[in-house]
Amino acid sequence: MRIPLLILLSALGLSACQQEQPRDVSGYGVSTIDPNTTQTEKTACEARGGTFRPAGLAGLMTCFETPKDAGKSCGKSGDCSTGQCLARSRSCSPITPLFGCNEVLDAEGRVVSLCVD
Repeated sequence: MRIPLLILLSALGLSACQQEQPRDVSGYGVSTIDPNTTQTEKTACEARGGTFRPAGLAGLMTCFETPKDAGKSCGKSGDCSTGQCLARSRSCSPITPLFGCNEVLDAEGRVVSLCVD
């Protein structure tokens, strides 16, 4: 009984080591991405002081920037240039775009969950 279980567990462990297949992003409306456009966007992003790297579940190239008011104290979304006031720290988002699920303050200062992929 132990040998078949050991073989099964070994097979499952090895299957986790397989190389991840590239994601099909055709459903995201980006099936005809022009590499030159991406390079232009990267250059413009870096000129603004941002970093251009993959983000989200689709791994699409995104420009991440630090807002001028990053870390500034806030009490509602309108207090921040990005509109994202983090609920826990009551400070403006340190980066834009802010991926993942985060508790933020809305326009009236209420705590809401914001999930961005």
